[in-house]
Amino acid sequence: MNESDCTRIFAVLSEYLDHDLPAGACHELEQHLKDCPPCIQFVNSLKRSIGLCRQYGEYRSPARISPNVLDGLRAAYDSMISRRRGRQ
Repeated sequence: MNESDCTRIFAVLSEYLDHDLPAGACHELEQHLKDCPPCIQFVNSLKRSIGLCRQYGEYRSPARISPNVLDGLRAAYDSMISRRRGRQ
């Protein structure tokens, strides 16, 4: 397990949670999640967030996220992973 694995997980997480990821990629993601507490915590938090959003009304597809915003989210996630790994 390394930081690039976590970054790849982050990149396909929405597809995984929406059941749109191919079986092989799902297996790889699930194997990673068995041994990566920061990713497990992130996935569980995201699942809770999705559940809460669904409780508050009908889901509407958001506007397409700009590449700059997506890059910022990835950078924030990578930073969080780096900080957590430093504490282990």
